[in-house]
Amino acid sequence: MQATAILKFIRLSPQKGRLIADQIRGLPVERALEILQFSTRKAAKPVKKVLESAIANAEHNEGADVDELNVATIQIDEGPVLKRFQARAKGRGARILKRTSHITVTVSDARKPGKPGSAKREGK
Repeated sequence: MQATAILKFIRLSPQKGRLIADQIRGLPVERALEILQFSTRKAAKPVKKVLESAIANAEHNEGADVDELNVATIQIDEGPVLKRFQARAKGRGARILKRTSHITVTVSDARKPGKPGSAKREGK
């Protein structure tokens, strides 16, 4: 069972968001929420919001038990870039890039699969 939540066009740099995503990937959802709650980074708040939405989707749509959910996948992809301009000396202008992100979180109650050959060795 998997449940997904997506947040698009969030005003957050994908590079900075991926720092937070790497910390919670593969963790149980309770532990991931604790990490996000006490993180001081700006990216933690929208990632936490999407994670909570994915958990709610799993509970409501799939009837999943929250205690067994793990963060299966988390992706922070690039969205469109807002191009702004800042005045510089001698009549010039410098480009300012305001980056946006698309955040996708999938939670699953399935255990992590082992290596492909590990099941054969356990039986011997």
